[in-house]
Amino acid sequence: MAGIRFTTDSASDIPAPLREELGILVLPFPIASGDKEYEDGFDFTPDQFYDMLLAAPKIPTHAQLNPYVFTEVFEAAYAEGCADLIHTSINSKGSATCANAFQAREEFYQDHPEARDTFRIHIIDSLDYTMTYGWAVVQGARMAAQGAAAQEIVDYIQDWVDHVRVIFAPLDLRFAKKSGRISAAAAFVGEALGLKPIMTFLDGESKILEKVRGERTVVAKLAEMCRRERQPGTPYLVVRGNNQEQTDKLLDACLQELGEEPAMIYPIGGVVAINAGPNLIGVVYRT
Repeated sequence: MAGIRFTTDSASDIPAPLREELGILVLPFPIASGDKEYEDGFDFTPDQFYDMLLAAPKIPTHAQLNPYVFTEVFEAAYAEGCADLIHTSINSKGSATCANAFQAREEFYQDHPEARDTFRIHIIDSLDYTMTYGWAVVQGARMAAQGAAAQEIVDYIQDWVDHVRVIFAPLDLRFAKKSGRISAAAAFVGEALGLKPIMTFLDGESKILEKVRGERTVVAKLAEMCRRERQPGTPYLVVRGNNQEQTDKLLDACLQELGEEPAMIYPIGGVVAINAGPNLIGVVYRT
């Protein structure tokens, strides 16, 4: 993997053992809770954060990664003789972080015009969240370890994020209402009637696909939609929060619908939990 460096942000939700095993540099979003600031994915485990989130008097907030963060990363990689840096970013329509990465790249080449031909910085806008792009970064790092060229890896990651989909259900609507993913009126009606939204992101924008009544129906619908839309033979991932009971039911439903185990079961990280709530289940798959 010499010569190629992989970077992403903590909203990619790559589990710590994987990022350490593959040498992926994950840039943590700062999360403020009360008068304390934390580094997402480093100062706590996802499960620890769920407890913090539920106990906090006010929902914690997260900030963007500014251009200086990326400038430091680019400077360090260049100084170490890296030939290609591949950065895969959180949705540009939901955070200025991606634009800040592009700005830092432009300023880096202004400061180092001689680096344009020897140090290539590739920035990929996932237009999504969580392991929709984290999975592609992981696979890209594995490809590099097998000797794949940088452009082949960039093409793979771009193709994956162009075709991947996450469908998820926030089972507690308080956080999705607070973040604006669901309107206050829709949340009120949903809570009153026991309706649960099944959501996704299309071209970077959140969208409610369906509203179903009851958690049992949510589980069945998520598994059925994955079976219907997933490209055959491609991996799928199960997304969990703090609701182990519904996660287990989703695993059983997916196994029945798809006839195979997920490639990964992973917990959402801090940034996603703040916006969707810790009581969440979902599926990631390629369409």
